[in-house]
Amino acid sequence: MGKRKVTGLVVYLVFVLLPIYWLLNMSFKTNEEILGGLTFWPQHFTFDNYITIFTDASWYMGYVNSVTYVVINMVITLLVALPAAYAFSRYKFVGDKHLFFWLLTNRMAPPAVFLLPFFQLYSSIGLFDTHLAVALAHCLFSIPLAVWILEGFMSGVPREIDETAYIDGYSFGHFFVRIFIPMIRSGIGVTAFFSFMFSWVELLLARTLTSVDAKPISAIMTRTVGAAGIDWGVLAAAGVLTIVPGVLVIWFVRNHVAKGFALGRV
Repeated sequence: MGKRKVTGLVVYLVFVLLPIYWLLNMSFKTNEEILGGLTFWPQHFTFDNYITIFTDASWYMGYVNSVTYVVINMVITLLVALPAAYAFSRYKFVGDKHLFFWLLTNRMAPPAVFLLPFFQLYSSIGLFDTHLAVALAHCLFSIPLAVWILEGFMSGVPREIDETAYIDGYSFGHFFVRIFIPMIRSGIGVTAFFSFMFSWVELLLARTLTSVDAKPISAIMTRTVGAAGIDWGVLAAAGVLTIVPGVLVIWFVRNHVAKGFALGRV
């Protein structure tokens, strides 16, 4: 590798990792040190910011709420998208291409477009401030992307496998769960990854459709202003802990995501 490529790679890594390092650096400082001047490492190392998050119910319940509706969203997305994608990949019917395109147009729309209808609907039927409310709102955006990704993986599976399974006496449910799904596990991993990432970082819907019981960590982080000002140390610690689940998910599905890129469906 030439010197220019090495230099470019180093500059890129510094550019990408510097904000993360700075966030981690701030999380171990006191507010006085953060506001007092520029320091590249903590002069008075402290875990108080993390202790605050793990002992304050409003903070750690924010993480519990976020994880809860993210998992619900992932489960619903996969349960709906798997049979839908199979239908698009295996059958031809009137308007199939138009329906497939219409699904993707939902994903193209900004969340703000659906904010008022969701708020009014959930307030009327008693779903406001629940984990299910946020999960269902996120499904409107994650399911179309999931169908599109899974359809690409399923189209790569030969139809002869379906026919052979039916000849051998497999019912559709048995064939789909025991044979077909293991063959597209990479696609399921990619789908779960993108569903998680969208739901985990989305703020507008999650903040508007919750108030107390299901308030996510992203909403709590935007409300850290008190009488003494912004608690920058606690906010930085919360930011570090918010990154951790995404890193773990990327680590577990990294091979599936790489395969998705190789197949040109991601």
